[in-house]
Amino acid sequence: MNPATLSSSDALTGIVDVYDAVVRRRLWLLAGLTSMLVAAFALDLSVGPSRLPLADVIRTLLGWSTDQVQTVILHEVRLPQALTAVLVGAALALAGTEMQTTLNNPLASPFTLGMSSAAIFGAALAIVLGLSLPGIPPQWIVSANAFLFAIGSVFILRGAARRQQAGSDTLVLLGIALFFTFNALVAILQFVASEQALQQLVFWTMGSLARSSWPEVRVLALVVVLVTPFTLRASWQLTALRLGEERARSFAIDVRRLRMRSLLRISILTATAVSFVGTIAFIGLVGPHIGRMLIGGEDHRFLIPASALSGALLLSLASVISKVLIPGVIVPIGLVTALIGVPFFVWLVWRRGAVA
Repeated sequence: MNPATLSSSDALTGIVDVYDAVVRRRLWLLAGLTSMLVAAFALDLSVGPSRLPLADVIRTLLGWSTDQVQTVILHEVRLPQALTAVLVGAALALAGTEMQTTLNNPLASPFTLGMSSAAIFGAALAIVLGLSLPGIPPQWIVSANAFLFAIGSVFILRGAARRQQAGSDTLVLLGIALFFTFNALVAILQFVASEQALQQLVFWTMGSLARSSWPEVRVLALVVVLVTPFTLRASWQLTALRLGEERARSFAIDVRRLRMRSLLRISILTATAVSFVGTIAFIGLVGPHIGRMLIGGEDHRFLIPASALSGALLLSLASVISKVLIPGVIVPIGLVTALIGVPFFVWLVWRRGAVA
């Protein structure tokens, strides 16, 4: 055999071995993240105003406990809240990953384009003025309004972007305009709100898992399960987009269509999460960065699940901290994520400046 052919074959074998090693390492990292998430979920179930030992939690979940009080606390209060933390964390991190890729901006998050402000305005209309679409049950009015306005803001954005043939920079500018517009409208509603309505609105904007219930968990799970396969299906296109728009077009990718479909998925995930728990800051920003650091690259086949697991893990841990930070008081989880996220955000800006 030709020595040159042998050398080329050895080089190819070496590249394949290195690639296989990278894939194995990333799969082990995903398995490690999953294990940590399971541990954080169990800890979240055991911590609360009435502490439940982990052994009792496992016995109750398996149906072996005869303590009715523990069963009610676990099944009706803690389990819905812990599952909501996992699902909302995963949804926001998934949305953040797609947002950072489609806008080519590492500091972007699901709330960059004004969706959270639109959701708060929708909730404020329901809380302050009692306005909503007819036929919606009273217990769903606030969530339904928040969802409709959050997703409506994206359709406004999509319409404006399509009309102007907008790129990522124009999308961000239009999102900032929506952000300030909805914030001004919320301020007007706060100005005319009664004391009780204002207190309810402020609490809603802090982000809380206290309103979690089984119907909401089912809706959240359904949305995450339905949207995630479409995100994974677009993973190679999103990876190509990280190489630049021109490079992505050279792979026959319709960048404009990819960006619009990503925005639709982001809006559904974000609107659903915000409508049920209020504003949860920084999970959509921090989760993708942790996933990126762990897998060491932009391969979205691994980055997407790593980000989702990181977001779910962070929000589960934040839920635990919210229950132990002040004894006897459950701090709104949005405040906890903000406390955790701000130092990380400053570090990101600092690191970006150092790299530049």
